[in-house]
Amino acid sequence: MDKIINESEDHFFSSKKSISDIKGKVFIGITQIAVFLIIATLFIILGIIVYQGRSKFSWEFISQFPTNGMTEGGIFPALIGTFILVIVMSIAAVPFGTITALYLTEYAREDSKFAAAVRFSVRTLAVVPSIIFGLFGLGFFIQFLGAGADTAFNGGQLRWGQPNILWASLTMSLLTLPVIIVSVEEALKTIPRELREASLALGATKWQTIRKVVLPGSVSGIMTGTILAVSRGAGEVAPILFTGAAYYLATLPGSLSDQFMNLGYHIYIMSTQSSDVEKTMPIQFATTLVLLILTLSLNVVAVIIRSRIRRKAK
Repeated sequence: MDKIINESEDHFFSSKKSISDIKGKVFIGITQIAVFLIIATLFIILGIIVYQGRSKFSWEFISQFPTNGMTEGGIFPALIGTFILVIVMSIAAVPFGTITALYLTEYAREDSKFAAAVRFSVRTLAVVPSIIFGLFGLGFFIQFLGAGADTAFNGGQLRWGQPNILWASLTMSLLTLPVIIVSVEEALKTIPRELREASLALGATKWQTIRKVVLPGSVSGIMTGTILAVSRGAGEVAPILFTGAAYYLATLPGSLSDQFMNLGYHIYIMSTQSSDVEKTMPIQFATTLVLLILTLSLNVVAVIIRSRIRRKAK
């Protein structure tokens, strides 16, 4: 009788294990299919862009100004404008985001209502549509700050109270700020609490612990997160529609109060407002290819910096 019961139990557990194995294999298969679809979609998109843009992509295309109503020529002013935008945006967003993340991680108490309000604000900013940032930049930076500066310092003459590269960069910095704060905060949290406590126990101050222990250990994560956030900002168009991007400029921006051309905005203009959309199709794909190369280059830089810092840390 006992033998019969044991055989029944063995059969029951064997059947249960077999069902569990089947479920596991099905789950693994689904995840592999999902990964394959994502990679295939990426390569299809890249392949179409490279194939369609290869005829126009050349050094002359990168180094020349647009000609003949932007149906011919290159994208040099849009490339330079995007580069300046990324630099000014990074100068404005990265230090402020890093300092905010340091406060939230190292100085704010866990039960601090102010810190909770800051985190709520950061999360809210992260889900705001990018076009809203453009409208905010138009109202706050241009119509309030810019117009106020012109009234106070330029005798009412219009200089800062109009779209320009400074206001567009600051608007873009607001867009990327939540990503920078969250990524830096997560990087700082990777440092074990025991290291902080050991440093403080040895007589170091709070700031010395942050400067000598926390920041060096988390710098690779900080750099990676900020570069990825900046690369995302380089491809955004909506926030600069009202704050600085121009349809066409015959010269490069000479100061921060000038308008500028932008790669993303250039693609949008060519595909919606060009005098001959079909004729400019190769230019659109070639411009998209340049923008992809720019953002992918920033991502590669992030990977290289992270790997070098990790090697030095070892």
